Amino acid sequence: MPFVRYARNGWLGTRGWAVRGHLQWRIFCQYLLVILILSFKGRAGLTNHGLSEPSVGVNWVRVTGSGDPRDTSLATLAVLTEEMRWRLYSFVRAAHRPVSREEAAASTGISRKLAAFHLDKLVGAGLLRARYDAPLGPRRVGRTPKTYEPSGADIAITIPTRRHDLLAGILVDAIRSGAHGEDPLAVAKRVARTRGVEHGASHRERLRPGRLGPERALTVAGEILDADGYEPQRRGPTQLRLRNCPFYPLNLRAPDVVCAINHAYLSGLLEGLGATSIQAVSDPEPSTCCVMLTSTPH
Repeated sequence: MPFVRYARNGWLGTRGWAVRGHLQWRIFCQYLLVILILSFKGRAGLTNHGLSEPSVGVNWVRVTGSGDPRDTSLATLAVLTEEMRWRLYSFVRAAHRPVSREEAAASTGISRKLAAFHLDKLVGAGLLRARYDAPLGPRRVGRTPKTYEPSGADIAITIPTRRHDLLAGILVDAIRSGAHGEDPLAVAKRVARTRGVEHGASHRERLRPGRLGPERALTVAGEILDADGYEPQRRGPTQLRLRNCPFYPLNLRAPDVVCAINHAYLSGLLEGLGATSIQAVSDPEPSTCCVMLTSTPH
C-alpha cells in the first residue's frame, strides 16, 4: 500500500506530494533568482544608480519608447525569466493587436486568473500596457474586458555601458544638417557639441549648482558621466579620467572620427553645465576613453 498522509482536505497520495514538492521547488528557485539579482546589484553598486566600484560599468536595463523613457533595475528582465510570462509576452507581441485575458490563457493552456496575474506583472514591469476595450459584438453583462498590448519599450543591457544610439543619432543629424560641400566630420562635431550643451543644460536646470569651481565642477560632471557610463575616476583634486568608452568598439575602427565627436560632445556638456573652470582634453590611452576632464589653465 503506497504511503499516504492526511491533509486538510483529505488523504493526499504520494503523487500529490510529488506535485506539491515540484511546486515548492519552483518557488524556491524563483526566490533564489531574486536573491542572486539583488546580490549582483549590490556587488556592482547598482542601487539608486550609484556605482561604488570605478572599474565596474553597467548600463541599466533601459526601457524607452513607452512615452515615459526611464531606466529600471535588472528586475525588469527578471520578470521574463519566468517561462510562462515569457510565453505570454511573446504571444501578445506576435498578435499585433490587443489581446484579452481569455485569449492569452487559451494560448498557454492556463487559467484566466493565472494569465491575468502574469499579464499584470508584465504591465507593472513596463513591458505591456493594458486598457479596457468595448467588445466588438453585442455588449454582455459584466465588466468591459481588459486587453493587453506591447508597451513599445526597447530593452537593452550592456556591461560595460555602450551608447551606440547616441553616436548614431549624432551622425544621422549631421548627415541631414550638413551643407553641400561641408566637411562631414566638422558637421558631426558641431552636432555633437550641440547635443552635449543640451544634455549639460538639462542637468544644470535640475541641479542648480550655482557657480562651479574646478573641484566642485569635476564632482558634478563626474556624477553625470557616471550615469552616462563613462566610469569616471578622480585623479587628484583637478583631474577626472574616464575609464570606459561608451562607443567601443567603433572607436577602434575610426578613432579620428569617434574620438573627435566624443571630445566635442563632452566639451558641449561642460558648456551647458556652466562648468567653465574645467575642460575636456584629449587623453588617448588604450582601453579607456580618449578624453579626460581637467581644470582650465588660468
